[in-house]
Amino acid sequence: MKRLATSLMLGLGAALILALGVTTGPRDAAAQGWEPKKPVEFVIMAGKGGGADRLSRFIQGIIEKHGFASKPFVPVNKGGGSGAEALVYLKQHKGDPHVIMATLNSYYLTPLRQPDLGIDISKFTPITRMAEDTFQLWVHADSDIKTVDDYVKAVKKAGAANWKMGGTGTGIEDSLVTAMLEKKFGIKVTYIPYKGGGTVAKELIGKHIDSTVNNPSEQAGFWEAGKSRPLASFTPKGKLSGRFGEIPTFEELGYGTDMVYYMQRSFIAPEGIDKDVQAFYVGVFEKVYKSDEWQDYMKKKGMVPGWLTGTALTEYFVAELEAHRKLLQDAGEIQ
Repeated sequence: MKRLATSLMLGLGAALILALGVTTGPRDAAAQGWEPKKPVEFVIMAGKGGGADRLSRFIQGIIEKHGFASKPFVPVNKGGGSGAEALVYLKQHKGDPHVIMATLNSYYLTPLRQPDLGIDISKFTPITRMAEDTFQLWVHADSDIKTVDDYVKAVKKAGAANWKMGGTGTGIEDSLVTAMLEKKFGIKVTYIPYKGGGTVAKELIGKHIDSTVNNPSEQAGFWEAGKSRPLASFTPKGKLSGRFGEIPTFEELGYGTDMVYYMQRSFIAPEGIDKDVQAFYVGVFEKVYKSDEWQDYMKKKGMVPGWLTGTALTEYFVAELEAHRKLLQDAGEIQ
């Protein structure tokens, strides 16, 4: 009788659980929130080997290592037209929950220089800004150039036709920083655009170009190997730590406070995705941001921490868009 009573109680309990829609196993998808149903297309609006590519693939590795997502994030490079290819692709995937994109400053510059694309960045869904990347002026380690003054003298002596500055794309980040140098010091160079910052770095080491304004992640390995030399950093003083903090800023060298430029490292999704989809991606990147791997990466690669999400991130994007509009107007790139 006791065994029968126990069985009846268990049966009644199970019936009650089913009636209430409760399960004793893993929570269902609704309780857990949205999760991807297939691999996530991780679009990178730049070519392979550059700062954006390296960073995105590093983050993808952290997500995979720790199981931060139930489906893999698959990196896809779409750097054509200085990121225009990626922007148009994201626009075409309105409402698609399985596409996200890694951005850089061409996120502002390309729509400004190519208005026919019809891109309104305020419409895309903000996920997060993970950091702000920096720029340094680099020469080959074999060069006799040790200081910014040496650099200016060497460029003036060589003349624009004979001094090659390598950079990623035209009318975007590297060319803007190059224009800042030209305006500040009254110099002229021949700017040679490449598809990615990794290629730019290799061209310097191969002595096919004379200088670059690579991000730290693009030149760090060559610097550690003693093959390249940083002359100055385009950051305010005191912003960087570790080895990159040892590179003097233009301000510290007495050239004023106007030689500062950052590269945002952010992630967005298409327009029109649901709030729970946005929350999922914010949650994934927040876990990445808090990981030891990411914190170490920022320190080693000379990046400035900068977690930002939601409406505040969209407002940041819009403000940076207007700041870059002025930079392009000053450089004569747009009206």
